[in-house]
Amino acid sequence: MLQEESDLSLVIAQIVQKLQGSSLYSQLERQAWASLQRPEIKLESLKEDIKEFFKITGWEKKLQNAVYNELNMFPLPAHPAAPPEHLKEPLVYMRKAQGSWEKRILKSLNSMCTELSIPLARKRPAVEQKELLNKWNEMGTDEPDLSLFRPVYAPKDFLEVLINLRNPNYENGDSLSFRTHLGLIQVPLKVKGIPELKEFFVELSLTTGQLGIDDSTQVPPELFENEHVRIGQKVLAEQDSAAAQQYVRQGSPTALRAELWTLILNISSQPEDILYYEQLKTNVIQHDLLVDSLIYKDVKLTASNDDYYFVFEDYLYQVLLCFSRDTSVLGHFAYNSASPPKSYIRGKLGLEEYAVFYPPNGVIPFHGFSMYVAPLCFLYHEPSKLYQIFREMYVRFFFRLHSISSHPSGIVSLCLLFETLLQTYLPQLFYHLREIGAQPLRISFKWMVRAFSGYLATDQLLLLWDRILGYNSLEILAVLAAAVFAFRAVNLMEVTSLAAAEAVLADLSTLKVMPLLQIFLFATVT
Repeated sequence: MLQEESDLSLVIAQIVQKLQGSSLYSQLERQAWASLQRPEIKLESLKEDIKEFFKITGWEKKLQNAVYNELNMFPLPAHPAAPPEHLKEPLVYMRKAQGSWEKRILKSLNSMCTELSIPLARKRPAVEQKELLNKWNEMGTDEPDLSLFRPVYAPKDFLEVLINLRNPNYENGDSLSFRTHLGLIQVPLKVKGIPELKEFFVELSLTTGQLGIDDSTQVPPELFENEHVRIGQKVLAEQDSAAAQQYVRQGSPTALRAELWTLILNISSQPEDILYYEQLKTNVIQHDLLVDSLIYKDVKLTASNDDYYFVFEDYLYQVLLCFSRDTSVLGHFAYNSASPPKSYIRGKLGLEEYAVFYPPNGVIPFHGFSMYVAPLCFLYHEPSKLYQIFREMYVRFFFRLHSISSHPSGIVSLCLLFETLLQTYLPQLFYHLREIGAQPLRISFKWMVRAFSGYLATDQLLLLWDRILGYNSLEILAVLAAAVFAFRAVNLMEVTSLAAAEAVLADLSTLKVMPLLQIFLFATVT
């Protein structure tokens, strides 16, 4: 009991400290001072009267949403004596593996710098600044020579690192016998089985109405949809983040999705937010970074060639270039196993007082990074709003897909969950693919790293991301990956090579996400 009280007080202290540095805190302070002029505020009942004033004027709800947002994002506080790196990642071997991976990324970036004789950063000449400002809304028409640039790494490079990950506390043979796990991931992490997944994703059950299901024996789809829209409008009217998060577990109506996601992520487009975006834009105009070329290259290689997303090329450049300059993103490294890379002023290598984070947001883009932004362009057409949504999605979810950690939503756990589901519930398929040298994870890894962006049709992808937001978890990515293999199992049992297996699973654009998930979790698997 004492321990629980101690933990609760730590949580409260952490949230209070975080909120005290926010714009909401100063707004609440201003409102409280302003309320003192009102006749209904009495000195003898000052505290209760101000609380009542906040409730009536809606500020109490805004504060509740902010607290809920912090509870969703931050891990529970560790023991006060625990070092800060335990908050980043409790397992030492995971931290070491992440550190080694970061060194490889930096080596790749530095060698590109040296080969191309390009500085990491430079101030743009005035003429170039003016030119970039003039074409800010049509950067897609620009065709810089990017032939010499290459992505710093691709998902398949990252997969090789994860395959070689080992817990040194086990002897070579122990890890395998510990789990009798025959997949590529050989680390003993606890992942959910089907019974736990059924309990966790209970709203996806066959008896619960879902958007994204064409037919249902329980309720005609149009009746459910009309009622669901009505409830959604009520949730938005209440402006309650927790209610919105619960609501989208059954899917978001297309017309309400943008507002619901904004509410769940607790984003309010205040004038200062728009001003902050403009400041980031100014930083892009004034300084050219090497990572800018990596962003250009990635967009050209991925989104520009995608039938759904090529029209958003300009938005992608704007958002990603501003993102690379955003130092507020550095805050997420407090609970991310990764650490932001450092660069030193020329001639001052190793002197910490001359060190700066590079890029300023601490995130080096990789092949496919722009696909985290592309689907959001369907929902948000105002650049500063689109930017805020993407940044919040990244620091809450997407960073976990390209860093090594033991978190249940981290990519290592997702890979292990995927392999465990296949091995346990589709053993014949798993062993067949393994025997022909087509380990399933080699095919599904790219889907999960991108959160299926670029693989599913956009309407289906947004239904999937509804559930990521609704459950505040990425585990559904691994479940869907396993469900895709289950759906194509008959064809996969006939293939005799990795190339043939990849061909069977090459096109996911016709798949319906919700029926796949429901059947896999609640119908075929026991």
